[in-house]
Order: sequence, then structure tokens, then C-alpha cells
Amino acid sequence: MDDTWGSEFCFPNLNSSCRRLLRPRSETLLLYTLVASVSLLTVTFNLLVIISISHFRQLHTPTNTLLQSMAVCDMWMGLLVMPVEGIHYIEACWLLGRIMCALSTYVCSCLAYGALGHIVLISIDRYLIICDPLIYSSKVTLTKVKICICLCWTFSVTYNGLLLMDHLEEPDRFNSCDGECVLVINQIAGTVDMFMTFIGPCTVIAVLYIRVFVAALFQMRVIQSQAAATKARAAPTARKSQPKAARTLGIVIAVFVMCFFPYYCPILAGVEITSGMSYYPILFWFGLLNSCFNPLIYAMFYPWFRKKQLSSYKTCK
Repeated sequence: MDDTWGSEFCFPNLNSSCRRLLRPRSETLLLYTLVASVSLLTVTFNLLVIISISHFRQLHTPTNTLLQSMAVCDMWMGLLVMPVEGIHYIEACWLLGRIMCALSTYVCSCLAYGALGHIVLISIDRYLIICDPLIYSSKVTLTKVKICICLCWTFSVTYNGLLLMDHLEEPDRFNSCDGECVLVINQIAGTVDMFMTFIGPCTVIAVLYIRVFVAALFQMRVIQSQAAATKARAAPTARKSQPKAARTLGIVIAVFVMCFFPYYCPILAGVEITSGMSYYPILFWFGLLNSCFNPLIYAMFYPWFRKKQLSSYKTCK
């Protein structure tokens, strides 16, 4: 008895149809369950961040506005990109047509690079609030942050439009049969993209984070010396939270690098990035998982998130 799922071809009625990767029924169901679970968790966790910041007026700060905008980006990644790409790689067929082949790649890239832009903005925000706290409130306002968010999205949309111009105009140019959606980024474009959207931003983030961490440690030592001099055990809560904020920022950055670095490994090895590579789904899904990890980091390391969720639960009861 045949235990495989579906037919042998992507489009059985077309002579030019691609062959499917036949899997056992149990394996296919397991993969669909896994993709659905990850997608649902990503949407749910990020939705909690969005609702928490929107609902509580005291959380309407520049930093939390950046976190909320990045959560919106991650939520759409889980709602739109993960299900579509999950079906694509499980079925080993592209079933959504030529236009969706172009749009899905473009939307995914815009969301991914938008998230990176938000991490850069959050790093700058943390740098200013810890290293220059006296003038932070006058320099960083909600209006300025919203303008920066708009510029971040504008850059992401424009940059990806230029990078993927050929793919958007002719998404099936590299297809060898019906049922494929192949994206190819040549080595030159891939190298430029790696410096523009990975090495460059990560260098800026790393420099800012090092300065933030050093400043936080310095402030903590000053507080401890003052407390020792006055024989006071308690230090201001806001000052104590600064090393924690630096640590949390470091975790967000480290997780981002771990998720997206594998995607650029072929370029470092001198190989063109193409969705036709056998290991491309692994590289791609590493990047997608970052959208699920971010809200988990907020829940574990941001005290305001845990407190607000607990108060919301008590209010509902």
C-alpha cells in the first residue's frame, strides 16, 4: 500500500509539470503541524507585545514604540510568510502562481530587512538613554521615533525593490518546469547585500552595544561606590535596570546574528544564493525563526512585559 501524500507531479494535467518530493503521509502531517505551530506561536506572541504596548498608556514611550513596530513586522512574518513558505518547501512545489512567486519573496525580504532596521534603531535608542540620559528626553521623542520607523520601512521597500527588480519583472526566468519559484541572487549582488544589510548594520550595532555595556558597568560601579560610602544598600531602580537593558539588547542582537548568519554563508564561500539549493530551506527558516524568538526574549527579560500580562490576566478574571 502506497503511504505517500499526493501525486507524483505538482500539476498532473501539465506535461511540463515539476516532480514533487514524495514523503510518507506521517512525515508530511508532522511537517504541516510543525509549520502551523511555529506560525501560530509567532503571531500570538507578537500580538501580545502589540496589545500590551497599545493598551497601557504608560508604555507609550519611544523605546516601546520601536518594540511594538518590530513586533508588527514579526507578526506579519508569522501570518503571511511562514505558512506560504511552509507549503512551498513541504510540497516541494510552488502552487500559487507567477505573481505570488514575485510578491512572496519581496514581502518576506521587506519584513526581514525592516526587522533589522528596527534592531539598529533600538540599539541607537539604548545607546542614547544609557550613555546620554540627561538630554535623552529632549533628543528622542515619539514623533521623531515614528519618523525614523517610516524611514526604516521606506528604505526596506525601496532597497528590496531594487535588489529584486529582475525577479519581480520575470519571476519564472529560472524555472525549469511548472511548479517552481526559483530566486537567484548572483555573487556580486549577494556580496553587496551582505555588507549593506548584515555586516554593516551588525558592526554599528556591535559598536553601540559595547559602548552601552561599558557605560552601564561604569554607572553601576559609581552607584556601588556611592552606596558603600553612604552605607546604603539600595540603589535607584532606574539605574539598576540599565545593565539589565544592556544585557537584553545583547541577547536580541546575538539571537538575530545566529538566525541570519547561516543565510550568508554561501556568499562567504563564493556561491550564489538560490532557492534551488538543497539546503536553502534550512538557511531560510533559521531567519524566519527570529520572528518567533524576539517576543520570547521580551517575555523573559523585560519586566514590564511580564507585569502587564499578569495585570491583564487578573483584570480579565
